[in-house]
Amino acid sequence: MMKKYILLLLFVLASVAIAADESSAIFGKDIIPNILAYDKAGSLHLGKWFTLLQGKYFSIAFLAIAFGVPAVFLVHYLIIGPMIFSHDRKKIHVFTIFHRFIHWLAGFSFIVLIPTGFVMVFGTFFGGGEFVRVCKELHAISTVFFAISVLPMLFMWLKEMLPTSDDIKWLMILGGYLNKRKDPIPAGKFNAGQKMWFWTCTFGGIIMIITGAIMYFQDFKLDIIASLGLSQIDLLRASAIVHNVLGMAVAALFMTHVYMSVFAIKGAIHSMITGYKEEEEVEILHSTYYKKLKEKKEI
Repeated sequence: MMKKYILLLLFVLASVAIAADESSAIFGKDIIPNILAYDKAGSLHLGKWFTLLQGKYFSIAFLAIAFGVPAVFLVHYLIIGPMIFSHDRKKIHVFTIFHRFIHWLAGFSFIVLIPTGFVMVFGTFFGGGEFVRVCKELHAISTVFFAISVLPMLFMWLKEMLPTSDDIKWLMILGGYLNKRKDPIPAGKFNAGQKMWFWTCTFGGIIMIITGAIMYFQDFKLDIIASLGLSQIDLLRASAIVHNVLGMAVAALFMTHVYMSVFAIKGAIHSMITGYKEEEEVEILHSTYYKKLKEKKEI
């Protein structure tokens, strides 16, 4: 049975790669055409690199993420299945109202940002026109809401998201998600996977806000750009490349975050609704944090 699902996964990934290669001439055309044809002497000469990346490799990568990541999770769900924890024991208060509000503000922003981002990457496939323009504006509006949430989120969880020795142990066993046993997993309040998503979402998100704004407001003039030896075209091209690379990481990790909270761990998403986690879930998936709570007699 496992071989059957592995072969299915390989078939899906191979199909995605073939489709992406065949469609590279159609997908991922320049969404900022006026910055591609200009490559004056003295610039960073990013034009050919951006044309190559956006014309082929970015489209292949985004297509692989769009289909490959869900395919991997489907196979995981079919073979391993979700973790199910007892709801008969005590509930542990983990997230305050403020935590949940900021989290959902960022979460709803991503629910709009990621699909509209994919539409813009494959704008030619969607026929361009009004639909793509509307997605572009929705992308910009959602960025404003994310920008409101990103700094509070960064500071309220900064200390708990710092690396610890538990993170290495967690990564070595992939969080225990590759077996059906309920072995205690070394992790604090947040595990290594959540930390990777946090740092990508916050610091990566801040960089994406800046690069996105540069691409959205293309005609702005800043003296500091010239003082650094950069031309306007250099800044636009570099911003587009960085924005796309970070966009891939954000899209893949956001899908992972949704899968883990909605499907891989039954009821996990309720902690961001009520603020409480099931005691057994904390005891198994965040064993270090659970021990600290026991030592403090908070359980």
